[in-house]
Amino acid sequence: MDLAKLSRISMKHLITLHVMLDTLSVTASAERLCLSPSSVSKTLSQLRLNLDDELFYRHGNKLVATQLARRLGPAVHQIINDMNQIMTQEVFNPAVYEGRFSLAMRESTFELLAAKLSAHVLNLAPNIRLDIHSKNTVGFDGLVKGTLDFIILPHDLSQPPIARSELVWEALINDEMVCLMNASHPLAIKSQLSIDDYLNYSHVGISDTDLNTPFFEMQLAQQQRSRAVPISVADFGSAALMCHHSELLFTCSRRWAENAFQANGLVTKPLPFDYGEVAYSLVWHRQSMNDPALRWLYEQIVGFTTKLGAFE
Repeated sequence: MDLAKLSRISMKHLITLHVMLDTLSVTASAERLCLSPSSVSKTLSQLRLNLDDELFYRHGNKLVATQLARRLGPAVHQIINDMNQIMTQEVFNPAVYEGRFSLAMRESTFELLAAKLSAHVLNLAPNIRLDIHSKNTVGFDGLVKGTLDFIILPHDLSQPPIARSELVWEALINDEMVCLMNASHPLAIKSQLSIDDYLNYSHVGISDTDLNTPFFEMQLAQQQRSRAVPISVADFGSAALMCHHSELLFTCSRRWAENAFQANGLVTKPLPFDYGEVAYSLVWHRQSMNDPALRWLYEQIVGFTTKLGAFE
């Protein structure tokens, strides 16, 4: 262990690297750290020299993290988290806390939860900064790198989550899947759908490379059957819009279908097969619970969704 070399790297350097990995901008990092851009640049220069790596380089108009910087991200996040725990031994008081929380949600979760949960949390901790991102832009890598605190999303419980042992999944509330269609769709007059009905029409799908193939898709494949999915979109709202203007079918969360503005006017049908178990789940990094502030937010999310009982 080269203690002399380690002594030249301080928490200031690590925090700057941590924030830069999140923002990829000297100006934005300076604003978050309440420093001048020149001060951030100076700290980065010192860290580059000590690590013998460029850390960030310009590609067009954007800064890109080097392989070493990306590899250091999770370890730096853990060091900062551990130091924060050491420095925050007193009882957490949300009424005076002035920190920042970062969450990501699927668009469908925004419809059900974002506004009510935000109001609840801000009522208890009025001085916090709550950043809520779309999961399409900040995914599970954000949890690993420490740039994101929690993700809330609907997913298939019958299939194991993504293979990251450092991430913890907890189901907040169970749900079921339904099939949506235009009110003038030929299948809308049927009280129940058959598998042939379901498969004889094309479907609009949801793009999410982070999650595994849904259970019902695998079940259909085992029967040597499959859906025709000519269109995939990023979110439930866009899929519902497609249904309004076509004969496409959309398989989605019943809770979303009952609450979302975009689903108004669409007909809901039960699915004609076993689709497994689905739920809205909370995902976080295993080490997050060492932070009293994040433990508090976790308790608020779980308690609030339980009290709402099906997001109603």
